[in-house]
Amino acid sequence: MLDSVIDALLDTVKILPYLFVTFVILEFIEHKLNKNNQKFLTNNKKYGPIVGGILGALPQCGFSSMAANLFSNRVITIGTVIAVFLSTSDEMLPIMISEHASIIILLRIIGFKVLIGILVGLFVDLLYKHKYKETTKMISEICHEEHCDCNKQGIILSSLVHTLKIGLFILIANLIINIIIYKVGEDRLSSILLHRNIFTYFGASLIGLIPNCASSVIMTELYLSGLISIGNLISGLLTGSGLGILLLFKSNKNMKENMTILVIIYCVGVLTGLLVDLVI
Repeated sequence: MLDSVIDALLDTVKILPYLFVTFVILEFIEHKLNKNNQKFLTNNKKYGPIVGGILGALPQCGFSSMAANLFSNRVITIGTVIAVFLSTSDEMLPIMISEHASIIILLRIIGFKVLIGILVGLFVDLLYKHKYKETTKMISEICHEEHCDCNKQGIILSSLVHTLKIGLFILIANLIINIIIYKVGEDRLSSILLHRNIFTYFGASLIGLIPNCASSVIMTELYLSGLISIGNLISGLLTGSGLGILLLFKSNKNMKENMTILVIIYCVGVLTGLLVDLVI
């Protein structure tokens, strides 16, 4: 139980710098850019999924948290946030390196996740191009919704206030999730994937959706131990976006959008993992 609390604290601390940078960006857009520049940022997003897919591949899940907040404020598109979520590596990279896994296999997994993220993101943006009014939500609107008036305190202080508020939410959520995992047991979660049939891809993708680093740790360790297939690993890693999904539901008030993103990611995880094992 103590380890669960410590892990929750560490996960929260690791994500705070990314949150702070996100809110500084939002503050900068509102306070430092004129309307023409804001319009330029809003209207030139077609390459967002490409950039998002690449950035999401960097170690840890900070960029998925940034993407969730930026999408909620309409700075990036729905395809971009999906690309980031799908390509996010979380704990997979450091675990594989520490276990001396093949660099070639590691690069193939990362490259494949980036490619899937980019392709799905571009396709989703193409589908939703005429369905969303892409107007950037300003930091003053966030402050109004939270009744904090922190937008009057300057860029740095205002960003810090929002970071600490979101950080508190993450800490509480992490504590709850870690306690649940502690009670359920990682062995029980792992057993879902040990029956080699089509349903393991649904189970792997479901475990990947757990907004916690435990999901990617379980998937990677099982794969390195030879207990699950590469397809099962891909299914879990594609849906594993760290705290990104959790922050999306916290910051974005449009639940229909949130559920759409969740369903797309889950379906992509299941189908891609299944196809990988059929082809390889």
